[in-house]
Formats: sequence, structure tokens, C-alpha cells
Amino acid sequence: MTTTTTAKTAKTVQTATTAYPARPITPAALKELRERDDAGRPAAPFTDTEGGAPLRCCLRRSEPGERIALVSYAPLRRWASRTGATPGAYDEQGPVFIHAEDCPGPDGGGLPFTNAHRTVRRYSADGRILGGRLVEGNEGGAGDEGDPAAFEAAITEAFDDPAVALVHVRAVEYGCFLYEVRRDQP
Repeated sequence: MTTTTTAKTAKTVQTATTAYPARPITPAALKELRERDDAGRPAAPFTDTEGGAPLRCCLRRSEPGERIALVSYAPLRRWASRTGATPGAYDEQGPVFIHAEDCPGPDGGGLPFTNAHRTVRRYSADGRILGGRLVEGNEGGAGDEGDPAAFEAAITEAFDDPAVALVHVRAVEYGCFLYEVRRDQP
């Protein structure tokens, strides 16, 4: 386990050193989403007055005063378009927060957003869901603190099945996509 201090807040966040790091939304997809989202709507940036929105571009929480946008994103569809998979009915889109302008991306290779219960969904190379697992985070933890080791174990367990090509980590309460983890990490 490593300890990371974010530059903007000096808040300490525990992250696991992992063989399967979280993947943010790609810069190419972010560029498209900042113009028009996966539901075909133009982005509508706003100033976040409260902070705390889980940003999928840099895998951290927003700070008060940052310009962000809430856009519709179809992660499995975008992955499938690059790989030739056909997810069929498993293709879904949902809301994600991103910075309204380019950002430097994540500053580490750990597993973020471990502070709450999450679902680790498993997908095959053809885009079909292979199941999932509930991972219990630390609901009372501040910021993104939780138990990254539990997330690492769930992801490792998923990839112990050779049929699993990628996993999505999603929020339980809203089902929102948080990040992707792939078997074929660089």
C-alpha cells in the first residue's frame, strides 16, 4: 500500500499498489465528450461550488471552484469499438463527471474511490457480462480512503478467470461507471 498526497488539497489518500491499475477515460474520448456526449448532447460545463464529484478524467474528487461537466458516457461501447466486440444489450451509458477542460490525468497508479461499496463487473472479450462482485468500502472514510486491498483482491479474483478481459468498477447506489481495469495493462 502506498500513501499519496494530492497537490490541491494536501489530503492523504490510501491507494493500493496494483498489478491492474484503474484506467481513466482516454484523452481522445474526453475530447469528444467535452463537445458532445455519448447520448448526443452538447456538454454543459459548470463551476462546481461544493466539490467532491468523482472525476473520471483524473480519478480524483473535484475541488470547489473547478469547472466540470456531467456527461453521458458509454464505456463498454467505446471499448467494443476499439476491439471489435459486440456487447449487445450490455451496452449501457450513464452519467460521469469530467473536467470541462483538459487536465493532466491521474497522478498515480492505484485504485481510487474505495470509500464506499462498489460493484466489480466482469466482461468477456466479446463484451458479455460474466458476473460481478460487491466490494465493501469504508462508508465512514473521509475522501477516497477505504480499503484498497479489498478492491485489489476483487480485481485479481476477476482476472483469475481467463475468460475475463476487463472489469468495470461502478458505484452501487447509482450504478455509475467509475473506472475500467483491463487484463492487458501496458
